[in-house]
Amino acid sequence: MDGTVLVADDDRTIRTVLTQALTRAGCKVHATSSLTTLMRWVGEGKGDVVISDVMMPDGNGLEMLPKISQDRPDLPVIVISAQNTIMTAIQAAEAEAFDYLPKPFDLPDLMKRTARALELTRRTAGTRRQEPQDERPDDLPLVGRTPAMQALYRLVARVMNTDLPVLVSGESGTGKSLIARAIHDFSDRRTLPFVTITASDIRELEGPARVLARVKGGTLLIDEIADIEEELQARIVRMMDAPGDHLPRFMATSQSNLTTAMEEGRVRQDLYYRLSGATIHVPSLRERVDDIPLLAEHFLARAEREGGAKRRLSGDAAEMFRTYSWPGNVRQLENAVRRLALTSRSEEILRPEVEAVLGNQPEMAQVIGGDYGAGGGGNGEKLSASVARHLRRYFDLHGNVLPAPGLYGRILREIEAPLIEIALDATGGNQAKCADLLGINRNTLRKKITELDIQVTRRRKLM
Repeated sequence: MDGTVLVADDDRTIRTVLTQALTRAGCKVHATSSLTTLMRWVGEGKGDVVISDVMMPDGNGLEMLPKISQDRPDLPVIVISAQNTIMTAIQAAEAEAFDYLPKPFDLPDLMKRTARALELTRRTAGTRRQEPQDERPDDLPLVGRTPAMQALYRLVARVMNTDLPVLVSGESGTGKSLIARAIHDFSDRRTLPFVTITASDIRELEGPARVLARVKGGTLLIDEIADIEEELQARIVRMMDAPGDHLPRFMATSQSNLTTAMEEGRVRQDLYYRLSGATIHVPSLRERVDDIPLLAEHFLARAEREGGAKRRLSGDAAEMFRTYSWPGNVRQLENAVRRLALTSRSEEILRPEVEAVLGNQPEMAQVIGGDYGAGGGGNGEKLSASVARHLRRYFDLHGNVLPAPGLYGRILREIEAPLIEIALDATGGNQAKCADLLGINRNTLRKKITELDIQVTRRRKLM
């Protein structure tokens, strides 16, 4: 790399690490803990790239971006921040930062992005567009600092001001409609209507026309597109092809994998290709376990702001939250927290109170070494403990005589067969979906079905 990099961060360790890494890569580096100093350097024409933290002792780095853009429109700014929320990603994108990385960042990744920014400086000297910004809410219901959520935030920031159709996929309760709403609320269409429709809204012949009249060029969200019958899907295709005078932005949500649904014939091919301009997958809570305590704190704070008592989770209660499976995802978590905030007898919510609330809710079994959460059957026994109890009884029945050789294969077969049978039943006999659910290759699944003599019945899964 060749160029001068301006680094602004109040953390001395980060300044030192970045200075050393960038110097070794061939760059000149000016590092400071002050935004005032950074802005003086920018005003003097120094630097080819800026790397800046958001929260600094003398100001907010994001608030300086419009000034930098005005004074030095060809100067790329890479924003790094420990405030890892969707608001930070959106604000960085709106202020036209070159890039945004959450802390802790991956140093090689930051170096690659810096190299691209330096290359951009050499190749272009264009003027950045600056637009007035409206007042926006700071309390979006999207909370998370895990890599999965950070990737989602960056993708939302990239697609929000495009006209691409957006497909939002994810399990029930993950917040798909909230993602869609956030994209609309922070887009250029934010002053126009946001309309969510289901099959009932377009069932009548004049339904599509009424829908387009309501949306008026805003954002049209089609809820659970894979559950809409084929005839109505054809109407949606015609509506997208001939939207009238005001073209809305089309978005859709789906719990199903839409590619699989198309292959199965549940989603029309022409509709699939019209909707899949950009695809955003919202992770389940099982995919971002480290966000669970943060979400619980968020919902407890919201309950307090709404007039409830101040509450906090004890260490044991928080740990139980982390290890629970949350099949209903964020929606189930929010409901549980609200109930605890209302019924807890003291400021600190204790584990027995959490057990009382979660004991009445559905839960997934835990596989030892897996990421499903705690629990198992209604008595809270883990699957591994249940298997161990069964195996001890099996050995006890043999007395002082060992079981016949080949025990390992026999035991695995006993577990494997019902696992595959139940997974096939849960996916309606769809082998591609079942293989994805189990995390194995489709050919491996077919081989197991043959070896274990499992009967496969295809049917439409209604859940």
